[in-house]
Amino acid sequence: MARYADLPIPEDGKLVDNITHFARALRRAGLPIGPGRVQAAIEAVAAAGFERKADFYWALHAVFVNRPEERQIFAQIFRLYWRDPRYLEHMMSLMLPAIRNASEEKAAEAAAKRAAEALLDGATAPEQPENKPQDEENTEVQIDASQTASGQERLRTLDFEQMSTEEVTAAKRMLARLTLPVKPIATRRLRACPQGQRPDWRRTMRGAIRQGGEIPRIHRRRPVPRWPALVVLCDISGSMSQYSRMVLHFVHAVANRQGQGWAKVHAFTFGTRLTNITRHLRTRDVDAALNAAGSEAQDWQGGTRIGACLRAFNVDWSRRVLSQGAVVLLISDGLDRDDPELLAHEMERLHLSARHLIWLNPLLRWDEFTPRARGIRAMLPHVDAFRAAHSIASLEALAEALSDPQCSGEKARLMAALAQA
Repeated sequence: MARYADLPIPEDGKLVDNITHFARALRRAGLPIGPGRVQAAIEAVAAAGFERKADFYWALHAVFVNRPEERQIFAQIFRLYWRDPRYLEHMMSLMLPAIRNASEEKAAEAAAKRAAEALLDGATAPEQPENKPQDEENTEVQIDASQTASGQERLRTLDFEQMSTEEVTAAKRMLARLTLPVKPIATRRLRACPQGQRPDWRRTMRGAIRQGGEIPRIHRRRPVPRWPALVVLCDISGSMSQYSRMVLHFVHAVANRQGQGWAKVHAFTFGTRLTNITRHLRTRDVDAALNAAGSEAQDWQGGTRIGACLRAFNVDWSRRVLSQGAVVLLISDGLDRDDPELLAHEMERLHLSARHLIWLNPLLRWDEFTPRARGIRAMLPHVDAFRAAHSIASLEALAEALSDPQCSGEKARLMAALAQA
């Protein structure tokens, strides 16, 4: 971080005001910062002093940054706010198209975009003309508008982690309109129906007795449809933070929309412990529902103990919510440090109790993904389908997995890779 040590510190006598405004910019960019952290930051800067300018950066960093993914956002806003002489040119350059390959570069680009939006407070940079040549050191960028997808189509395939603040808001509106239909379960119970395919001989003969032995018509019946329940187990650890928030928005929409066929929708979160948030998702307002769920789940953005949490679910909740052939959605990246044998055992119990177990993993957004983590290797054999969950399009594709029990997603390919390893 030596490049930040050379940045000048404002000497206008309003350092406290500047730190407060800096904290507001971080909050607009998505960092959870309240008045308490602002006060702590002021006290930290006062304690660290200004003998070394790097101390000023790390004092604020220690107070405002709690998660690894927040480091890029903090660094970008710090560089832009604390008097970087080229901050305006940098914000304008964010609007130019670029080709990125590495995941670290994508994260840096998204962080810079959110930082610019936070400092501009929602303002956007002016559009640059298409096919406009840049300076001699840069290559010319040409945009073919005929090949450009609509903004909504782009948003459907955009990674949740790479979305700006404005894009996250638009994505939540799209998730609220998604549906997750399901087919009824075939049962042996029958009910009277004039258009039924099966004759009801008992009822027909009783009617014949009342008619003196004549059979005026043959009564018919059809199977009674039964709708399964949906059980969602969502990982809310630090590595899953952004994805779990978006998935829970989708689950809230499913739980509050009538006519999709689900008998009930149960939702659980887990990180270091299991939390039942079903009653919170019944609240009509999605923001109030997720705020209540976040207050209930004290391990939000914490560590991960998948095996222990699945054991708690299998012991305390499995018979209550899985007894009627429920479909289970497990949303997790599978990065677990617990005993892999415990994890494999509890996954097997969950698989045997559920009618259909679908694992949604945001790590599948990478084409070169392979099951190297021991947690993933322990969980993969015990699921019916293994699918991605990093974008709106991936959540829309869930209907395919529900309508076709033979659709296993990426499980077959990854199991073959495990067999060859």
